[in-house]
Amino acid sequence: MGAHRRTFRAKNSSQAILLTVLSALLPGLGLVLSGRRRAGTIVLMVTAALVGAAAYLGLAQRDAVLQLAVDPNRLLIATGLVLLLAVAWIWVVVVSHRLLRPLTPTTLGRLAGALVVGLVCFGIAVPSTIAAQTVMAQRNLVGSVFQSEGNSKSATRPAVDAKDPWANTPRLNILLLGADDGAGRTGTRTDTVMVASIDTKTGNTKLISLSRNWMRMPFPANSPLHKVYPDGFWDPSLGSGEQPQYYLDAMYDTIPKKYPGILGPTDNEGADAVKLAASAALGLKIDYYLQVNLAGFQQIVDAVGGITVNVNYRVPIGGEYGIGPGANAPKKPSGYIEPGPNQHLDGFHALWFARGRYGLSDPSRQERQRCTIHALVNSVSSATLVTKYQQIAAASRQMLRTDIPQELLPALIQLGLKVKQAGVSDIDLDKDKNFPTGRDPNYAAMRAIIQNALAPKPHRTTAATTSKKHVATQNLNDACAYHPEDNGT
Repeated sequence: MGAHRRTFRAKNSSQAILLTVLSALLPGLGLVLSGRRRAGTIVLMVTAALVGAAAYLGLAQRDAVLQLAVDPNRLLIATGLVLLLAVAWIWVVVVSHRLLRPLTPTTLGRLAGALVVGLVCFGIAVPSTIAAQTVMAQRNLVGSVFQSEGNSKSATRPAVDAKDPWANTPRLNILLLGADDGAGRTGTRTDTVMVASIDTKTGNTKLISLSRNWMRMPFPANSPLHKVYPDGFWDPSLGSGEQPQYYLDAMYDTIPKKYPGILGPTDNEGADAVKLAASAALGLKIDYYLQVNLAGFQQIVDAVGGITVNVNYRVPIGGEYGIGPGANAPKKPSGYIEPGPNQHLDGFHALWFARGRYGLSDPSRQERQRCTIHALVNSVSSATLVTKYQQIAAASRQMLRTDIPQELLPALIQLGLKVKQAGVSDIDLDKDKNFPTGRDPNYAAMRAIIQNALAPKPHRTTAATTSKKHVATQNLNDACAYHPEDNGT
């Protein structure tokens, strides 16, 4: 005859409720107290292992966590595990209460116990469901923005060697596009065009801004676009004056409409055309593009609760010159963002702070865009990411478009960690007045400036590198400081 199992039951409903709550905080405790020691010990050990694994991953394996966040298959498995653990946790709580409650509880005690168990289970189910939804939101974001190589087409994207993606890539060059395709427009303008050139060994990053009104943008000699635009992106028959329809910001919309399919199979012919032009103009091989839709940007700012910026001059809301691709009839701005320090802006006003240009210069807008991104990064806290991530992910799916393949994301995560620790600075292409009007920029001089800026430098000490990073950060802070004497020109 087997050994008699020693059982324990609470003396009253109040004690049972207290022990049930404790067993919810420490799963398995209730089973041990009720005499199910083997089962309770197993649950306690599993709980300790899960807590220990979570702490280890969070403290010592952050790289692994970040790589998990960009793997759709692992994210799906993580979602299933979260739901499975939640169900198991609830089951342990319910069983523990049934085993611990008195054999003959009063009606009031039975009702009180059922109410507390229901609340505890609700407290487990709600955050677990939110966690599962958040993981699925991340999976949907990765899956919708970053397509695998086999499921997407690009005329300009390099092949990926997943084992060593940077073996033949000393610098990774990514084209950053800000797309102006808001309501009421018949075309898409890329008013913001930048290139981020990243040293794949050190993470040191150089930012290069291209002016929206550059003309005669060249194309590589081996590109089909060079045959139709041998002298650059413009129309010689229109004379040598300004040709807004051949500005850089018109290329994204114009070329796919005028020469559809000229580059071959691609999911975004406009972006590929701009990549080729930027590559020829700057003397860099542009690897990938990342396109930002400004309407989605507005939703992200609202999701994080707005941003705080210094406004040094009146920034127009709306306003049209009536020129350029997809432009409406000329009209005055509907309002202005007035000057002032530490102004808190919602998504609508943050968008116009970044994009407003009526009566202002392009360099002033580029500076405001950098300050807007700086403010957005500073506005995102850990609490905001936890509570608002689903809204942020939904807005990001509408905001982002890229030809960066999923297969490259783990390596990009590692590179991103290097960038965070390295210096980020600008390359000033206008220091020798290479494009005073934009009609005939001196691309050869720009290429020389870029080549010199990106040339390998002698090894510097950690102190020197840290000082350089501090200077770059300080320059950005100075540019975004409140100095109302600025007039935006």
